[in-house]
Amino acid sequence: MAARELQCDEHQTVKTLVMEDEHKRPLIILMHGDREVSTKNLARTIGTKAITPCDPAVAQKHTGYMVGGTSPFGTRRAMPIYVEESILDLPRIFINAGHRGLLAEMDPAEMARILDPKPVRVGI
Repeated sequence: MAARELQCDEHQTVKTLVMEDEHKRPLIILMHGDREVSTKNLARTIGTKAITPCDPAVAQKHTGYMVGGTSPFGTRRAMPIYVEESILDLPRIFINAGHRGLLAEMDPAEMARILDPKPVRVGI
């Protein structure tokens, strides 16, 4: 929907997803708007048993943002951040800026400089 409003490719929009491992430790994964996260591959990649999406109330507690408006910038709690590797190859991205419907356009290199995310290949 955001891609349609911005008249950009949905592949350039970046979802901020809050997940947790089997010990309930939260993490953020940044994924293309047109892809899903293989939680099985993510768990294997980061060396944990299992990864599951956080309950929306838990995600809000960790980030300080309402689900649908979650930004990886300025979260309430410091968490590991992972990014789908191919996002870093895009010329521009549109990423949530903290409110539903508010996206920031930026160079993915700038996003990587600020967040220092670990690149992964877990998109499906």
